[in-house]
Amino acid sequence: MMLEDRLQASGYETVAAIEGQQALDLVVQESPHLILLDLTLPKLSGLDILKRLAQMKPLDGPPVIVMTAHASIQAAVEAMKEGAYDFLTKPLDSDHLLIVIRKALERDALRRHVAYLRSEVDGRYANIVGNSPSVRAVVESAQRAAKSDAGVLLLGESGTGKELFARSIHQWSPRCAMPLIVINCVALTETLLENELFGHERGAFTGADRQQKGKLEMADGGTVFLDEIGDMPLALQAKLLRVLQDREFQRVGGSKTVSVNIRIIAATNKDLRQAVKTGRFREDLYFRLNVVTLTLPPLRERQGDVPALAHFFLERHTRDTKRPGMVLSTAAVDALTRYPWPGNIRELDNVIARAVVLSPKDTIEPDMLALLPDDADLRQHADDALQPYLDLPYHESMEQHSRYIITRAMERAEGNQTKAAESLKLQRTYLARLLKHQKV
Repeated sequence: MMLEDRLQASGYETVAAIEGQQALDLVVQESPHLILLDLTLPKLSGLDILKRLAQMKPLDGPPVIVMTAHASIQAAVEAMKEGAYDFLTKPLDSDHLLIVIRKALERDALRRHVAYLRSEVDGRYANIVGNSPSVRAVVESAQRAAKSDAGVLLLGESGTGKELFARSIHQWSPRCAMPLIVINCVALTETLLENELFGHERGAFTGADRQQKGKLEMADGGTVFLDEIGDMPLALQAKLLRVLQDREFQRVGGSKTVSVNIRIIAATNKDLRQAVKTGRFREDLYFRLNVVTLTLPPLRERQGDVPALAHFFLERHTRDTKRPGMVLSTAAVDALTRYPWPGNIRELDNVIARAVVLSPKDTIEPDMLALLPDDADLRQHADDALQPYLDLPYHESMEQHSRYIITRAMERAEGNQTKAAESLKLQRTYLARLLKHQKV
């Protein structure tokens, strides 16, 4: 019991077993954070116990450190193959043992932390809310597509949840244990985007003092989500086409061919067919991407899902801001449901986030919902005012809607730009530029 005394003196709580079945029973009863296992035990050998432990808790069991005599090193090697964290030879060096225990516990804590973060990410992103027929149809198609390695092209207006669907397809796919790498094709210049995709070799350009892997290489075995693919420069479209055809490429400044096993999911709010006709998008790349096409409906076409989405965002933002107990009033839910949502789900998310932060009460009323009229008459007036351009293209609709909001704010402020800017939470100079640009 000298070992047990030393561990307790070092601050560890211990339980001890003298034979195999007793050890297995204690693991079930006590759920220890770590197991020290002697390979030479009566009735059940240490190797048998290790195999039983793997069957009991194959994914989240505690780390096991085996102890063995010099004559049974081969058995220790077998134990490592069965999942043991490390092995120590007798006689034990107590200082070395404490170091190994500390490292095993730190590694296990890191593993559990990563598992927790992954579950949080999965809960945040792979959660498609809505039961409207249009959404369910897209979800069912996405789930079927996820089982294959076929490329998926996600179409839809900005803010309709294309990245959420991409993450969900990855989570539903056999590649879910491998990385999902997101690349925004419009956020970077052509040179930076090329480097982001393919990486570079040492000396490829000024400042390239070391080799750097690109995101396509980092995603090997997993999924690459190319957001805003319609804005990718033509030169990079040609290089991407080779990746899709041959699953290989060369880093910037290099001649070595890099092979990758990746699945491509792409998304855009642009009309790629029209872009092909005008020469802004390669026809051969379009056909490569357009294996499975999913078109996400705008929120105005699935307004029955608005209450569920609103409560989903409310739960998330109240948790993030530590304001539990907040609710949406019946009038607020009605106002949200009637609103046309030109900015789609992203706009709804922002409206709920703002209300959670700014509402002085736990019950959110319509007057705390940005961009929404304050009463039924005004809501109807807003619906009537918005109706003429609800079916316009996205950017034109947004511009018209912005003009309506600014006009209403100026009317309420009786032409006072400072008051109107305050009500819109804008800088007065910025509002003045908007008034000039939109000729309000």
